[in-house]
Amino acid sequence: MKQQVLTIMENVPVTGSVYRMRLEGAELEAQKPGGFVNIRLDGLFLRRPISVFDSAPGSLTILYKVVGKGTEQMSGMKAGETLDVLTGLGNGYDMAKAGDHPLLLGGGVGVPPLYLLAKQLIAAGKKVSAVLGFNTAAEVFGEAEFRALGCDVTVTTADGSYGVKGFVTDALPAEYSYFYTCGPEPMLKAVYRAAKTSGQFSFEERMGCGFGACMGCSCKTITGYKRICREGPVLEKEEILWANL
Repeated sequence: MKQQVLTIMENVPVTGSVYRMRLEGAELEAQKPGGFVNIRLDGLFLRRPISVFDSAPGSLTILYKVVGKGTEQMSGMKAGETLDVLTGLGNGYDMAKAGDHPLLLGGGVGVPPLYLLAKQLIAAGKKVSAVLGFNTAAEVFGEAEFRALGCDVTVTTADGSYGVKGFVTDALPAEYSYFYTCGPEPMLKAVYRAAKTSGQFSFEERMGCGFGACMGCSCKTITGYKRICREGPVLEKEEILWANL
């Protein structure tokens, strides 16, 4: 974890409620796929945890959805303004288990952390398939970016207004070696039931500190309680204990 002041280079809408923000800093290190940053905002007590969409030395990009005071405040910020950011948070995805044909399953704002993962998997010579799920056509984002990497992309919408009608589990390919997923808990539970291989789940959880001190985001696993911000947000399929499946 590292605390630093980063400069906003870009902050633009990609849908009606989702924004892309690119940040730069001289001492900023490349972030790991599936990791997140925690952003301090003026007038708000708790930092806002946001997953990393893309990263390189000196630069990182986040995609965030406007859902409350913090993200609404972020959406009004301009290029040239600065943010106090904790970087390098979370355990991230483990790519060593991907096999030759990994499958990425993202739902809504669970799509962004899969992009950097896809980029690195493809760089490692993997054949990557991605299924991106949304409620309606107006909410779709990321399709072009994943295709540009070389992914085989399928988009689903719950109302059928774009792509395959249904959820990500309605568009699972016949063959894949392993899966990685991120999204709302009902989607993660559906993936858990439907997936035929092992895989890794990235959980969206409300956080207090974001680095493991407050224990506010703990969840029970087969090996005891784990902090989503510290030992997570990524957990393996075999260690998850669902309260209600």
